[in-house]
Amino acid sequence: MEANGGEMNRKSEKVRRANRVIQNRTMILMVVLGVLAFAALLVKLFSLQILRHDELEAKAMNQQTRSTEVTATRGTIYDRNGNIMAISATAETVFLSPLEINNALNDKEKPVSWTKDSVAQKLSEILEINKEGILKKMERTNSQYEVLKLRVEEDVANKVRSFINEEGVRGVYMVTDAKRYYPYATLAAQIIGFVGTDNYGLYGLEARYNSVLDGQTGLVVSTKDPAGNDMLYGYEQYYKAENGSDLVLTLDATVQYYVEKALAEMVSATRAANGATGIVMDVDTGAILAMASNPTYDLNDPSTVYDAAAAELVKNGGLDLAAAQLRQWRNKAINDTYEPGSTFKVLTLAAALEEGAIDENTTFSCNGYIHVLDATIHCSSRRGHGHQTLEETAGNSCNPAFITYGLRLGTEKFYRYMKDFGLVNGCGIDLDGEATGIFAPQETASELDLACYAFGQNFNTTPVALIAAQAACINGGYLHTPYVVERVVDSNGNVLASHDSTPVRQVVSEETSAIVRRCLEYVVASGTGRNGQVSGYRIGGKTGTADKGKTGDVVVSFLCFAPADHPKYIMLLTLDTPEGTASGGGTVAPYASQIMSEILPYLGVEPSYSAEELLGSDTTVNYVIGTTVAEAEAKLKAKGFSVKVIGDGDTVTAQTPEGGTVIPGKSRVILYAGSEKPDTLCTVPSLVGLSPGEANVAVSSAGLLLRFTGTTDSGSDSVRVINQSEAAGTKVEAGTVISVQLSDSGVTD
Repeated sequence: MEANGGEMNRKSEKVRRANRVIQNRTMILMVVLGVLAFAALLVKLFSLQILRHDELEAKAMNQQTRSTEVTATRGTIYDRNGNIMAISATAETVFLSPLEINNALNDKEKPVSWTKDSVAQKLSEILEINKEGILKKMERTNSQYEVLKLRVEEDVANKVRSFINEEGVRGVYMVTDAKRYYPYATLAAQIIGFVGTDNYGLYGLEARYNSVLDGQTGLVVSTKDPAGNDMLYGYEQYYKAENGSDLVLTLDATVQYYVEKALAEMVSATRAANGATGIVMDVDTGAILAMASNPTYDLNDPSTVYDAAAAELVKNGGLDLAAAQLRQWRNKAINDTYEPGSTFKVLTLAAALEEGAIDENTTFSCNGYIHVLDATIHCSSRRGHGHQTLEETAGNSCNPAFITYGLRLGTEKFYRYMKDFGLVNGCGIDLDGEATGIFAPQETASELDLACYAFGQNFNTTPVALIAAQAACINGGYLHTPYVVERVVDSNGNVLASHDSTPVRQVVSEETSAIVRRCLEYVVASGTGRNGQVSGYRIGGKTGTADKGKTGDVVVSFLCFAPADHPKYIMLLTLDTPEGTASGGGTVAPYASQIMSEILPYLGVEPSYSAEELLGSDTTVNYVIGTTVAEAEAKLKAKGFSVKVIGDGDTVTAQTPEGGTVIPGKSRVILYAGSEKPDTLCTVPSLVGLSPGEANVAVSSAGLLLRFTGTTDSGSDSVRVINQSEAAGTKVEAGTVISVQLSDSGVTD
């Protein structure tokens, strides 16, 4: 028994040991499995919470919330007088949620009365877009945001809103946005520039100052249900948009208008193949009052080719659309270079005077040509100008004289002045795309290169760099950086930045500048710039005609400034590749005269008339109706008017022109004394091509009045009318003043 019991005990002990082993192994296995499971879970959690945190958070936010951008209002652009050149106004962008539309159509509990087709049809009618395009976007049922039309006007948005509400349409939304407007359309188009569909600046100031104008976009975040519908009592968070800052420019909309109008007339009259440019600048600061480039375009529709001739070429396949668009967007005054021709002689004159190579007593004898190395360079007068004073060499635009001045200056000094005047590396204007001057390297420049450079040939510069240098020649020698942005102002009116008009450097002395001014005033008074004269004003200027190689094409230009003795404003006009024979003095100067006669009084530059000129200056007609004929005649004759009386009464019953009308002095006023004043209209005669005397007879015979602008040397046989303010054949009231522009066709340069 004891033996059996011991045996059983041994067996039990073995079983217990075996069970303990099994338990231990089981525990170890469970621990190992637990650790492995925990490790796998830890890895998964690390992946979900760390590695994929941003991804999953974005998915959760997308599933639970709807985010709508709140566009910041882009800053306004003003001219110097506060006129709005560019402004953003509230508009609404229409978009749809294909997911929500699909869910609504499949909702059996809340059936709808509309269909995709009916919604697409109505929206296409309201928004004036393609119905098939809307239906195609509706098929993207995983999308919650498909734009139908950007920035629609308020009346269009209201029609969409009414349709949605009346039909109970779900999934069509509108969000407040901003739309860019340009009130002046084509005015200063290349300066202002435009924005793209995302309101990001693409050209001009809109691009250069995009970060200043743009502002900071805001955001509205709201909750939505699993079907994508807005929750009635959900969460909503609003992040305020920060509006962009405003730009106040140096441009003057009125001056800009006069320049653009004259350029358009000049290009049309001469059929210039490559358009024209015009710049008006403050001599003492570098502020640009006007900068125009022709052809132009409408800022509100920049993709449309604005020029009719170019649009026709595009239509017929003769011109690529992209090329035509780029042509009208380019600011030729800063993006393109050209050979300046004789307008550059201003710089040669100033540099040679400053270095003592010439002085105000210098004389030069011109026989019509000059030899440099193995080349013969001719003057504009093949017979030669003979003996000339310094003023006369400028007035005659004598090539041999200025070549001689340049050669006396020498290559090293000439290049130093070109750099000091800012022609080699650009003037640094605050606009994008300024081209730099094209000169031969100084170390390889020959004597012939220098000779050609001295009279403005065989190198290129931009109009804006040239006018800045020319201003330095006449303002006492101070070079200023041209600029168009006067200051940056935030939405609260605080000035964030303003332009510093400190001169870059003084290039020539006050004494040199004074001599240059006298020479250039002589150019307009008695030389090749006679067509740039403006009655009542002392004008200085320089003509230019530059060959464009062997094609026979030319670029003609005219520089002018006023008043000549104390300049305030300077202007440079260029005309590229006109048809027929053209010159700066004969073709461009008359239009410069037209512009200056309009902008100088506007800018507050007072005219200064001699006693003789004063009798012929514009004068206000007295109101004399009701007075005796004798009293009326005395008042009118005291102002220099001649008088014609019709009728035999003692009292004036009517008059032509009416009292208060401003007419040229020495004009005739007609008084009616007991006789009926005729109410028939007068026909404007054709005056273009007539001499001043012939034009005066024709206008007087038609019962109208005549005002001359342009060259005051009306006694010359070659002076003719080149345009008139009212078209021939137009019917106007008796006494209407017809303005005509005179030009001396005998002027060459």
